Amino acid sequence: MSITRNQRNQLIGADHEPVFSAKVTSFNSSTNYVVPSKTTSVTYLVVAGGGAGGRIGGGGGAGGFRSSVPGAASGGGASAEPALTVTAGSTVPVVVGGGGPGTTSGNGNWRPGNDSSFGPIASVKGGSGGNRFAYTTPSGTAGGSQLAQDGGSGGGAGIWYSVGNYPDGDASGRGTANQGFPGGGARSPTHNYGCAVGGGGASEAGQKGNPDNVIGGRGGQGVSSSITGSPVAYADGGGGASGDTGLSVPNDKGGAPGPGGSGGTGYGSGDHPALHATDAAANRGGGGGGSGYGPATPSFAVVGAGGSGFVAVNDPFGDFAASSVWNLRKVYELKKDGDWI
Repeated sequence: MSITRNQRNQLIGADHEPVFSAKVTSFNSSTNYVVPSKTTSVTYLVVAGGGAGGRIGGGGGAGGFRSSVPGAASGGGASAEPALTVTAGSTVPVVVGGGGPGTTSGNGNWRPGNDSSFGPIASVKGGSGGNRFAYTTPSGTAGGSQLAQDGGSGGGAGIWYSVGNYPDGDASGRGTANQGFPGGGARSPTHNYGCAVGGGGASEAGQKGNPDNVIGGRGGQGVSSSITGSPVAYADGGGGASGDTGLSVPNDKGGAPGPGGSGGTGYGSGDHPALHATDAAANRGGGGGGSGYGPATPSFAVVGAGGSGFVAVNDPFGDFAASSVWNLRKVYELKKDGDWI
């Protein structure tokens, strides 16, 4: 039986054109992304590292949250951003920011997260929670040890005790537009208990503490994204600490993280030894919990660390497949374009 020239140019079997489909690439650390040869635009999720909590203080602010996933929310109450135009064959730098570290170090040492980016798309680091007794007066005069920081989402104000009746929110950090929200407004107690404020999240401001029940403020809620498949919560604020000045408060509680759970829990100190606030989850950009204070040793707890950031890229032409066999000419074309592995 004779074989035609066309048959000699094929592998045995039916001839199929390749079918391109979307491919999501996730990044938990910094690297480079090489754009495939047929790709001209991608959608993305870029989450910065969250800030650490404050010492006897407020919850850390979540890292900035930016997303271009169609139909999904971005941070700060914004809708999805446009897809990013890219050049086929180019290299795009990917930076995944770390979270602010947990520490017992003294006042005045801010512990923000670190920025994350995918090429020109940059998300701002989460702000550190404020330490105790840090405030601003109506005239703008600063007092105390360390105000909460601004960031992608702002850190929560620290424990005030009875420092004065200043306006709500003066001591909490501000968020970045279209990325996150501020830490919650501070509340001056009417007695000698103190409750810190939750850090801001990607979709909600941090919450005030409740000194009447001695409960630290809850962190602000983050945003859930399904870019990698199943929904995952990112960028929740950290919970604020609760504490007292030696009075018996056995049931005081630290503030919870934002409802998505990616942030850390604040510590409720009471009359027992101060324990560590909890850290935010890795690669989800939440804020760390604020540490408490107790009269027993060790009296000063380690603040909760902020969560590291995360980057994901959805490439509409990132993957391809075909059933059966390939035409040799098509194999040659794909190899020439760098799409044959």
